Amino acid sequence: MEYAELYMRLAAAAVRGTALREGRALPPELAAPPLSALSERELERLADIGREWGVKLYRFKRGHEELPRVRAALGFLRGVMPESLLDVGSGRGVFLFPFLNAFPECSVTSVDILEHRTAFLRDISAGGVERLTALAADIRARPLPDRSVDAVTMLEVLEHIPDVEGAVRAAVRIARRFVLVTVPSKPDGNPEHIHLLTRARLTELFTAAGCGNLHFGGVPGHLTLAANVENE
Repeated sequence: MEYAELYMRLAAAAVRGTALREGRALPPELAAPPLSALSERELERLADIGREWGVKLYRFKRGHEELPRVRAALGFLRGVMPESLLDVGSGRGVFLFPFLNAFPECSVTSVDILEHRTAFLRDISAGGVERLTALAADIRARPLPDRSVDAVTMLEVLEHIPDVEGAVRAAVRIARRFVLVTVPSKPDGNPEHIHLLTRARLTELFTAAGCGNLHFGGVPGHLTLAANVENE
């Protein structure tokens, strides 16, 4: 299925979830069927309704999957085919939405400390993307049980977290197979980036958390790490 149609379905889910949360009425032929049963025209009708309501559908624009760091993460995950995933700090969905499109059978839990971002993802879940669960939580609180998902993704996240050691330990405990990380590879002037996590520092953090098999890579401006937790 083309990316354009898949993104339209995510947008339609957001509109349907908004209707449920706000008690708004939708035509039954748009509200009741599974997303997969809606035609392109029906998806467009839902998008038009959402725009009238002020739902932020620009988040579903195409192109995020072409970002080098997102493409690298999706490429690695295609090689290991996780059946379940925890995405930490999903934010505006720059990685999450392409992942949902590329892995239609994978159950996904999103964790973000910002309630308004989590609420938007809950709308998408309620609107028909049932395999998505969104939690407002701190990864250090271990919102999922140990060894409960195949993979944990922390993309452009660790550089924001003061207790980076605690975040890494929590991710390693939750993952059954891999933790996938991307971080800026050089200073970028963003005042919210409180760490510059080098290869040496990431090696120290993940080794201390119990990982002995680390695979580093990179794309312009970003360092990538796939940490295998199976051999703890």
